[in-house]
Formats: sequence, structure tokens, C-alpha cells
Amino acid sequence: MKEEIVAGTFVSRPNRFISYVSIGGEVERCHMPNPGRMWELLYEGTKIWLRKNQNPKRKTKWDVVGIERDGVPILLDTQYNNDIAVWLITHHLIPGWEEWNLIRREVTVGDSRFDLLLQKGDEPFYVEVKSCTLFGKEGAMFPDAVTDRGRKHIMELAQMHRQGIHTGVLFLVHWNRAQWFLPDYHTDSAFAAAFQEASQYLDWKAFSLSWDSTFTHPEPGHVLTYPEYILKRENHDCGDYMVIMEMEEEKTLSIGSKGLMTFPKGWYVYVGSAKKNLAARLARHQRKRKKMHWHIDYLRQHCNVTAVIPIRTADDLEHDLAQAVASIAGWAIPGFGCTDCNCNSHLYGFSENPVHVKSFMDVVEEFRINRLTPFLNTHR
Repeated sequence: MKEEIVAGTFVSRPNRFISYVSIGGEVERCHMPNPGRMWELLYEGTKIWLRKNQNPKRKTKWDVVGIERDGVPILLDTQYNNDIAVWLITHHLIPGWEEWNLIRREVTVGDSRFDLLLQKGDEPFYVEVKSCTLFGKEGAMFPDAVTDRGRKHIMELAQMHRQGIHTGVLFLVHWNRAQWFLPDYHTDSAFAAAFQEASQYLDWKAFSLSWDSTFTHPEPGHVLTYPEYILKRENHDCGDYMVIMEMEEEKTLSIGSKGLMTFPKGWYVYVGSAKKNLAARLARHQRKRKKMHWHIDYLRQHCNVTAVIPIRTADDLEHDLAQAVASIAGWAIPGFGCTDCNCNSHLYGFSENPVHVKSFMDVVEEFRINRLTPFLNTHR
């Protein structure tokens, strides 16, 4: 990256493509060249790197380049991600792909467009490139938000393979500590299922990179392992979940047989589980019009759901999850949602949106990603 890189601190992100960043004491409106959700990275006060936009017609003077996590620079610019894929391939730095040469970028096949066309001898090789910025201590996952487009690409590449065409995917993982990779079945179960089916046909890699604050060229890392047995075990329509709701003002409400309960103003995290039909359960919690059954049904009439966070698993983690959230929450509503267990509560309050609170997202990371690493250790 030739342009001068400037450091600032992250303030907020009102939509997918705009972020506010403090640069030299002034808050600037900046372009965010990454449509991912990135809840695990974008915390107020976090160090962020930018470059000045050279186009005078643009409404934003700055483009976000990267962000810091645990003292490590992480690339966020998805367009530059594709440039780096080209650099890695042209310098023959991807293990197993050393003999392939770049022919051109942005190749149209039928109704779809793929990022790269490679060639070895007379054989073409169509490659889709993905940027992975969702990771835990050792694991990396993609995507961090539902991607119908990504699922479509995976299915089309697999179909092209069945027609005798060489196809693949390159996931660039911008975290040199990552050791293993899985599709994020918690966030996008359909993409994960499509990837699991297609992976046997595709020539694909998840490859780690290490960046410094110049964001010139990364240090190539290694190909990550793919513990497919975890996907087979965990990616089903069951598990645990958290529903995040906002209460705009303090209210005293009648909650079924519990009677009157007072809810201070703020955000609430409800912890629950579904041994089957997890997706339907989450959809039900988001609706207001329904027959009143659970405690959350009564509360839902008076607050807005701002996020749902499923944790797909074959294990029973509900009470461990509730205890983890309780340890970081500002308060709890005693007796709410826990009539069938020994927990004090399954509803916890926060003074700000918990998806912007690092301690809460650390809990999400622990239950979605980090707890899986011991499964790998037992299979080594």
C-alpha cells in the first residue's frame, strides 16, 4: 500500500460503509471498505489505521485500512485483500498452488463473476477470494454475517467442478495466530452446509497472514487445518442462544405467573436453549404477535430485539452461558426465564449495547470459537 497510513481511534459505525474515527483529536466521517459485521473488532477507542482518499468527488476524506486486536494489526480493506491474493499467487507463496499463474482478475462465468483466473499449462483455475476477520485464540471462521452471495458462489464453483472445471476458494485469514478454520455455522448455517458439501470438490485454502502497521505486504503464514468433524457434530438446528433487546425506559410489567417485575432502562441479554428447531425459536422470539408462553414473550411486547446470537452445539451449554453473561452484566432480573433450573436468572442488563462491549463479545467468542479447540486436541 503506497499511500501514507495514519492512525486514529474508532468511535462508531452508524452503517456498514461509514465509520467515525478520531484523527488528531478531530472526529472524521470515514469510508469502511468492509461490509462485514466485525462486532469482535470494532470497539470504541480501538486503534485504527486509515489512508486519505485521493478522489475529490468522494464524500469521505478517509478510507479505513485496518484495526488493532491484541496489539496486532488486522487488515479490513476487502479490495486490498484481493490485491494481496494476487501478490501471493504471482510470487508463488500459497502452498500447493506454486505452479499456477495469474491470467486475469474479475472473470465472468455465466451469471457469476469470480475474483481470479489462474492457469497451469492449458488448464484454467477459477478462484474466489474471501477476507476472514473473525477469529478466536486459535480458530478462524467465515463469514461473520449471513452471505447469500457467498453461498451462491460456493455452490456454483462446486457445480463447475462437476463439469470438469478446476475451481477453488482462497480464504485470507488476517490473524497469524490462527491454526484452524471452519465456516461459521453459528452465523450462517446454510453457508456452512453448502461449504461442507462443496469442500470435497474444491481446491481451497485458508491461509494466515501477519501484518504490520504499514500495511504494505503481509508476512505469509501457513495453511490452516479444517476440522470437518466439528462441523458434522455441531452444525444442526439446535443449541443455545442469546437474544439482545433494548428497553428505552424503565417499566414495571406483568410477566405471566411471576406477576409484576421492574425492568430498568437499558439493554437486556436473554439466555435460552432449543434442543430442536433453533431457527424457529429465534424467529418466534423476534415476533411480537404470538401466544404468550415464556417469560420473554411478555417482555418482548415492550422492547425491541436488536440482535440474536445462536450458538449451535450438540452440548448443553445454557447454564454455563448464563453464568458467563451474569459475570459481566450490570444487573440481573431475579427469577426471569429460569423456572426449570437452579440459575438465579436468565435475563441480564447492560447500560450499553452489549455487542459493542468487549467483555460480552469475549463471551461470544469463547462459546462459539475457543471452546472448540479442545476437540481438535483430542483428535490429534
